[in-house]
Amino acid sequence: MTEKSEATLPDATEPPHFHGHRERLRKRFREAGADALADYELIELVLFRAIPRRDVKPLAKALLKRFGSFAEVAAAPELRLAEIDGMTAVAITELKVIQAAAVRFGRSRIERRPVLSSWSSVIDYCRSAMAFAEREQFRVLYLDKKNALIADEVQGEGTIDHTPVYPREVLKRALELSATALILVHNHPSGDPTPSRADILMTQQIIEIAKPLGVAVHDHIIVGRDGHVSFKGLQLI
Repeated sequence: MTEKSEATLPDATEPPHFHGHRERLRKRFREAGADALADYELIELVLFRAIPRRDVKPLAKALLKRFGSFAEVAAAPELRLAEIDGMTAVAITELKVIQAAAVRFGRSRIERRPVLSSWSSVIDYCRSAMAFAEREQFRVLYLDKKNALIADEVQGEGTIDHTPVYPREVLKRALELSATALILVHNHPSGDPTPSRADILMTQQIIEIAKPLGVAVHDHIIVGRDGHVSFKGLQLI
């Protein structure tokens, strides 16, 4: 081998080009905060630990292209994440940890405190827990006489556009918990939170059964990717 050819060989000890990028991105996050980063860059930060020996920027952009936003990437079902070329089981777990942390953080902001005085926190929690789910879920926030959260329970999960709801089961559970008020919540996977006729009728049925039992229905919130609606705000309650 000639001296010239030896000089053109790459240095085996030289770190890959993306290592410098990773440190620069981490530094920008530390110094300027999350608002200074694009969604794909936040996804990169999540993937760094899961995929240490590869440039993950193309993968982050592919995830964003498929699902639409950082929140939608984190909330995407594991099977759909696995369809993206380059996603590993470890990387999927990292994203699911982010999702779980967001939901738990949101729940902690409404636990053991009057939820009606922390309404924005209630909405934030409902959106983080349900807005990007691919199937309809129906959950109930059970409240005590001070309107503090007793329990947060998913009562049912259905298809992309329907969840079976059993009003008497909702109220039976309220009596078991000694709850005096409810907030009903469900999601519209279509993204549009506009209530359907079936949503309105179901809410009226629960209110009619709850009233003689001394249980108030404070609101029914529908969340979707495009926002949320409140039945009380729409004067449907």
